[in-house]
Amino acid sequence: MNCSQAPGFILLGLSRDGEKWQPLFSIFVALYLLGLLGNLLLLLAIGADINLHTPMYFFLSQLSLVDFCFITTTTPKMLEALWTGNGSISFSGCLTQLYFFAVFADMDNLLLAVMAIDRYAAICHPLYYPLLMTSYRCVVLASGSWGVAHCVSLAHTLLLSQLSFHNNQEIPHFFCDFGPLLQFSCSNTHLNETLMIALAGVLGLSALLCIVSSYGCIFYAVARVPSAHGKRKALATCSSHLSMVLLFYSTVFATYLKPPSSSHSSGEVVAAVMYTLVTPTLNPFIYSLRNKDVNSSLRKILNIKNPQD
Repeated sequence: MNCSQAPGFILLGLSRDGEKWQPLFSIFVALYLLGLLGNLLLLLAIGADINLHTPMYFFLSQLSLVDFCFITTTTPKMLEALWTGNGSISFSGCLTQLYFFAVFADMDNLLLAVMAIDRYAAICHPLYYPLLMTSYRCVVLASGSWGVAHCVSLAHTLLLSQLSFHNNQEIPHFFCDFGPLLQFSCSNTHLNETLMIALAGVLGLSALLCIVSSYGCIFYAVARVPSAHGKRKALATCSSHLSMVLLFYSTVFATYLKPPSSSHSSGEVVAAVMYTLVTPTLNPFIYSLRNKDVNSSLRKILNIKNPQD
């Protein structure tokens, strides 16, 4: 097969069965709009209520912004392929999608770790919390995460842009991902693979270790609280974040921690749908449904009276 530095690719999408395209399109349009609406409302609720201008909600607003952008990176192209049956994508379009996909995936990972640090400071050091999590430090943590995510994604994208690829290859996925692109390359991809494993290992393991160690300290501190009510109150502030952590990492691990023989399986595509669309859609609802402050702010925005009033 001919090789080129700017080939075109064909995204095979979620199903090759044309009869399934219409129902899949309807389901994913609904999920996409729900995700956009949920994250937008959460951003508005946090921005409009001065009582929510705290470190916890600042990081939550950053996560909502990331999720809003994350689902917009891959879903529109998937919906276009389902609607038209045409999954073709240019090399520049593929690299652009891959760049922003990596940025927002890394940001999800880093923000979950930062939010775990915030919960650790709030529960384990409540008296020093205002001094530990100042506005300046919150901005530094958020901007540092954005900077790291963009640098890592830029390094991957620049290296990929130097490779040559087989022309008109069919990618068994609904978006451009690192694995298929490296498999279709005519060039030596050793540097790309080494860098991808190294950076993914450093970012992923460091964030996961940060979350695990933070919650280890949190659970130890909660166990020392004498009253059952105090324990429930402390754990209630962590339950939503823990739900998001479990949902995010379980779907990411299901997609990328797999034997080579299962590559591009239907299970992998389902897991990818979960963490690129379903998880970002559920996150704002996980946080808002059980949070009285967020619910109160949302009712004010939507002009809905509290039924208890």
